[in-house]
Amino acid sequence: MISYLKGKVANINKNSGNRVTLILEVNQIGYELQIPRRLLQELPAASEEMVQIFSHLQIREEQQVLYGFASAAERDLFRQLISVSGIGTQLAIALIDTLGLPTLVQAIVTGNIRTLSKTPGVGSKTAERIALELKTKLAEWRQLAEVETAPTSAMPANALQEDVEITLLALGYENNEIMQALNAISQDPMVAKSSNVEDWIRSAIAWLSQ
Repeated sequence: MISYLKGKVANINKNSGNRVTLILEVNQIGYELQIPRRLLQELPAASEEMVQIFSHLQIREEQQVLYGFASAAERDLFRQLISVSGIGTQLAIALIDTLGLPTLVQAIVTGNIRTLSKTPGVGSKTAERIALELKTKLAEWRQLAEVETAPTSAMPANALQEDVEITLLALGYENNEIMQALNAISQDPMVAKSSNVEDWIRSAIAWLSQ
């Protein structure tokens, strides 16, 4: 089992279906890893800088796929997700990509079906199954792994959030991009305390345009 790899970013490929493949050069060997799209924000711009990627190797019949993550906690959460019946690797990646580690764990532990269902491909029944099977496990694991708790009041109220999402969807942004933007800008105290939908939309567009 390969726990992690430390090397230089050789190449990044953005494939169809939102899949992102990282080629990490380690001791003159290029390892191909599928990574969450949000990990791109943490990779260094300089190719000579060393990065550490935590990995999970999946072996099915004659196919071997290496998945890469920003932290051991994110990798371990991925493993918990794919242990749920009906949750494959791509759906697990989508959950992590859309919500991020703290928000995803908190949504599962609190049984927040609406938040989980924001992930493309995750309906209410699938969200309920994830919460049912992992709620107790992740409540204990979150403390042991010292996972940061997502602020409960950071995200906008439901009605405001729906207005923001509808507007951004109409502008051509995808669901996972919108959720990432909302998670990011909700950390800004000036945005978080605003009940003005235009403030949230402007901030989200600014973040998405970076």
